[in-house]
Amino acid sequence: MDVILFSGDAYVDHPSFGVAVIGRMLEAAGYRVAIVPQPDWHGDYRDFKKLGKPKLFFGISPGCMDSMVNKYTANKRLRHEDAYSPDGRHDCRPEYPTIVYTKILKQLYPDIPVVLGGIEASMRRLTHYDYWQDKLQKCILCDAGADMILYGMGAKSVLTLCERLSAGEQIQHIHDIPQTVYLAQKDDIEGGIQEDDILLNSHEECVQNKRAQAENFKHIEEESNKIHAQRLIQKVDHQYAVVNPPYPTLTTNEIDAYYDLPYTRVPHLKYKGKRIPAYEMIKFSVNIHQGCFGGCAFCTISAHQGKFVACRSKESILSEVKKVIDMPDFKGYLSDLGGPSANMYGMSGKNHKACEHCKRPSCIHPQICPNLNTDHSKLLEIYHAVDALPGIKKSFVSSGVRYDLLLHTSKDEKTNEAAQRYTRELIRNHVSGRLKVAPEHTSDHVLQLMRKPSFKQFEQFKQLFDKINQEENLKQQLIPYFISSHPGCHAADMADLAVKTKKLNFQLEQVQDFTPTPMTVSTETWYTGYDPYTLEPVFSAKSPKDKLAQRQFFFWYKSEERQNIERELRKMGKQELIQGLLGDTPKFFVRKGKEKQQHSSNRKKKGKPSYNPNFTEEQNKKYRTKNNQKRRPNAKKGHP
Repeated sequence: MDVILFSGDAYVDHPSFGVAVIGRMLEAAGYRVAIVPQPDWHGDYRDFKKLGKPKLFFGISPGCMDSMVNKYTANKRLRHEDAYSPDGRHDCRPEYPTIVYTKILKQLYPDIPVVLGGIEASMRRLTHYDYWQDKLQKCILCDAGADMILYGMGAKSVLTLCERLSAGEQIQHIHDIPQTVYLAQKDDIEGGIQEDDILLNSHEECVQNKRAQAENFKHIEEESNKIHAQRLIQKVDHQYAVVNPPYPTLTTNEIDAYYDLPYTRVPHLKYKGKRIPAYEMIKFSVNIHQGCFGGCAFCTISAHQGKFVACRSKESILSEVKKVIDMPDFKGYLSDLGGPSANMYGMSGKNHKACEHCKRPSCIHPQICPNLNTDHSKLLEIYHAVDALPGIKKSFVSSGVRYDLLLHTSKDEKTNEAAQRYTRELIRNHVSGRLKVAPEHTSDHVLQLMRKPSFKQFEQFKQLFDKINQEENLKQQLIPYFISSHPGCHAADMADLAVKTKKLNFQLEQVQDFTPTPMTVSTETWYTGYDPYTLEPVFSAKSPKDKLAQRQFFFWYKSEERQNIERELRKMGKQELIQGLLGDTPKFFVRKGKEKQQHSSNRKKKGKPSYNPNFTEEQNKKYRTKNNQKRRPNAKKGHP
């Protein structure tokens, strides 16, 4: 074998799973590749020994998600399942598989290079805050003992590395491949430390001074999003972590080549009869582009895939859709025709030279860049071509829709007309009953820190959504996502969020606490207490008590939350919101340090008879009669 890859995920031969893409790509280039999914890291390490040594290197792909995000919730509780393991089992991979797998391989085969890839290593390429250990961690090469990181999608860098190693070069001397990270002594840095390199604050400085870490991150994010990036260098221990600038954005021909490889689109036969939750979600979906220029402060997509969008050709997309149609259990419904964002396909800068000098992390915040082409025409062409294929009944769009792009008024009338057509066609033809969007908050100052548009734009989009539904005789729902405890958010902001969303007749479902994940500006703000771009102090709710005080406002409509919500509103001096939020629900007030209910405990309860929608009317009638017979004859009035 030339290359042996160890993966933290179950193996699914599908272009949505990174290790499958890398394996197929190396195979197409003529290399012999083996993939060992979810090796047993206990006992005698037989899974790491069974294939022996590769000619070139071992590669570590810890999984499509960061292992800790995949395992734990924002409250550090175990998730109900591991979406990338058979039957959702949690015992198929260790925490931080990048580090665990590397240490085993270095113990067994110290002379063979180990190369890291995937989002876990990519987001830990420099000093970073680890929420689960609650401390700053070094570049992951230091803890793992690996030889190199191929950050980002890794498609070009892995091929270049294979070519160089095949030519007889030693990995400890390969320091010039773009989009790679290596450790070196000062004298061994390629070309030495140069004037245009960015020398970051050392790891040790960042540990001692949180402001130094915040200062670093501005440079890290900017260089991740520039066409002509500078090299980043950070001292750690007695050596340096060197981050080479990324490759240029993939061309259409390059990205087509990766998606057109001969994937079987199914899990390995070893999983027969077992369910892999993540695969079930994307089984009948097609990804049409990579990259995202949204720049959301809490998101890692641009740091991993890049800010500039790489689009597949219509021919490549249609070819993959036809393969989905041929799948034996396909019923004619594509679950998603999208990407990191639903409606960025075909969009780029009108003047490429202007983009070459840009270092903004977002093309659409704080305002949509006047150089950005926001024409939705190419995307509509893709939808029409896919829907015209025999065997397609409906193609749904489940990826996140950027409604700020839909509402944007361009100087070009054709672009505005295309946005209007796209909005109507999306709502009429591509929504499976519920359209999910992500306003994330209602407070403008929180949204500014999130790099999201004003909530007024969501209200405007909702009006448009409702109007089109009425005109098209549809009864679809708009489902908004919201985040609590984001940096800059106070409990009062969450109270306002509850009031505003209630006025719009929402009972929120898609909600979550902010989770600090490595290498996002939100995480660095949360940990350091500073905005990395302004170095102004920013408040963050960190204790379980403070986070719960915010989260509870999502659920104002639940009776068990209302007493605590009223108490919190009084505590923050927001009594005027009580009536608007809780309405005529039972009130509570504080008297001599004790809570008393205003209403009598024996007030007669009113309401509809018990009803179960899964029962027939006859079964419901029988159930109510049976319950009535069980009532205690001496019960107080109004109580069973």
